[in-house]
Order: sequence, then C-alpha cells, then structure tokens
Amino acid sequence: MRDQFHEDLDRITDQLVELTRLARSAISRATTALLDADVQLAESVIEADKKLDEIRIDLDNLSVNLLAQQQPVATDLRIVVTSMHMSSDLERMGDLARHVAKVARLRHPDSAVPPALRSHILEMGQVAEAIVAKCGSIIASKDVEAAAALDKDDDAMDELHSELFAALLDEDRALPRATVLDLALIGRYYERYADHAVSVARRVIYLVTGEYDSEVSYDHEEAEDADVIAEIERNG
Repeated sequence: MRDQFHEDLDRITDQLVELTRLARSAISRATTALLDADVQLAESVIEADKKLDEIRIDLDNLSVNLLAQQQPVATDLRIVVTSMHMSSDLERMGDLARHVAKVARLRHPDSAVPPALRSHILEMGQVAEAIVAKCGSIIASKDVEAAAALDKDDDAMDELHSELFAALLDEDRALPRATVLDLALIGRYYERYADHAVSVARRVIYLVTGEYDSEVSYDHEEAEDADVIAEIERNG
C-alpha cells in the first residue's frame, strides 16, 4: 500500500512537470502565432489548452483521493496539498498563452504587433519560456535555491512589461487605439504568466521547508485589466 502511495506521489510530480512542458509549448507557439499572424498555429494553441485542463483535473482528483485514503503527514502531506495549488497556477499559465493566441486569431490576417514592437514582444515570449522551463526543473529537483532565484527572472519580465506600457503611452508613436488595447492586454498576459511561475516556485520552497513566503495575489485580475485599459484611454 505504501509503495503505491509513493508511486502516486511520483506521478503527481511527473504530471506537474508535464504541465510546465505544455505551458512552455503553448506560450512559445502563441508568441509565434502573434508575431507571424499565423491563425492556424493560434487555433492549435487554443485547442491544445484542453490537454492542460485535463491533466489538472486528473492531478487534483488523484490528490484528493490520496488525502482521503492515505492521510499523509509532513512532507508527503505538503506534496499533495501544494500540488493542487501548483496545478492551478500551471493551468492558468496555459490559459494566458491561449489568450495571446486569441489576440493573434482576432487580428488575422494582420499582426496585432506593429513592427517597432516586434522585438519587444519576442523578448517577453523568450523570458516566459525561460521561466517556465526553470519552473519545471525546480519542481522535478525540488531545488530551493533555484526556486528563490526565479524572482530575478520575474523582475526581467516586469521591466519588459513596464517598458511596453511606456511605449504604448508614447505620443510620438501614435498607435491606433485597437493596437494599444491589444498590446496592453498582451503585456499583462505575459507578466501574469511569469507571476504564476514564481508562485509555483514559492510553493516548492514551502513543500521542502515547511515555510511559506508571501505569494502573488491573483484576485481581481479582470479588474486590473480594466484599470490598464482605462489608464491608456485617459492618456491616449
């Protein structure tokens, strides 16, 4: 019975790592679809998000069953409990990649990104990919130091997001309002994607040490989007 229990714990870790792999593929392909105005690629990202949802449901069901049947304690208990939170973060990262792909689909056959900002969006996509790749390694290895260091990667994303926002408010660029709104939301999607990865890393720290640092709050996300749009319109 205990051997099966530990096999199930290993399965939880494997599923979490698989979610990071799928989330990385999703954001990579969504970025390409956005920059290249590739509607077929965008559609594939949107469709593939169902796989992340399925894995998240399976993982949560397994975790609940283990809690009910095995009554784990100490580190084992933390693995089971935190896995449900991590799966939620990772599934949300897939959703954010899907949102990027939906913008690409919406603006097809045109690109939602003007030529002057293509390199900036590409860099945001690359930072997102690097963060989720590290996140997968952190989950697999339970490396506390690497988990703590992920904040630095998130700082890079925050800086890119701030620079994008400043560019959208630059009167000299005179971007169309639809483009400004698209890019404001896209920037938020990439920033949140990185924030969720940091949340996962912090949960790994808790899993290993039993101590939990402050976490990113995702309450009122839709309200934050509205605030971003309102700020642009006030200054547009």
